[in-house]
Amino acid sequence: MADIEIVALDNGPYIVKGAIKLVDAAGGEFAAGETVALCRCGHSANKPFCDGAHRTVDFESHVRVG
Repeated sequence: MADIEIVALDNGPYIVKGAIKLVDAAGGEFAAGETVALCRCGHSANKPFCDGAHRTVDFESHVRVG
């Protein structure tokens, strides 16, 4: 099995590292490299990828275990 790591950045996107296949609800495949940043704020103009919009909308999230 491939090693995949997903990191939730404070006030930012999910960073996904590893060999992934990213598909939409209809089964279409997005072009994705070994590292992608996925939007969490909902304001990206390039969804599902992060375009930095979280900085302009004051998105706040601090995900911690436990």
